[in-house]
Amino acid sequence: MSELTVPAAIEQLSAVHSFVNDKLEACPHKERVQIETAVEEIFVNIARYAYYPQTGNVTIRCKAEDGSVAIQFLDRGVPFNPLSREDADTTLSAEARNIGGLGILMVKGIMDVVDYAYTDSTNILTIKKSWQAEK
Repeated sequence: MSELTVPAAIEQLSAVHSFVNDKLEACPHKERVQIETAVEEIFVNIARYAYYPQTGNVTIRCKAEDGSVAIQFLDRGVPFNPLSREDADTTLSAEARNIGGLGILMVKGIMDVVDYAYTDSTNILTIKKSWQAEK
């Protein structure tokens, strides 16, 4: 896997997008947009919450091959499994709904695999997506 480590700061989002997009040359547009959306949602949440109020780094690992990509986000911030939360109830009005949870719900909906582990004081969120080659 290729690897990029940056400060967990929203200002680093363009560097993260560039890093991931460099690996997605063979990826069709629709799936690329979905992957970019998931990457942005996850990275921004890490930047906002993982180390608050301190700062820290996030490492992004990316491997694309044979019509699929696997991306890992690693941070040493507060342990947090976004998959352990109950999914946001989108049938409720915005006023009646609890704050949070829509982003991870979207990520789970557009990616094929979303997995979380906490190992060696590190949050590891892995997303995977496959696609059919364009003809």
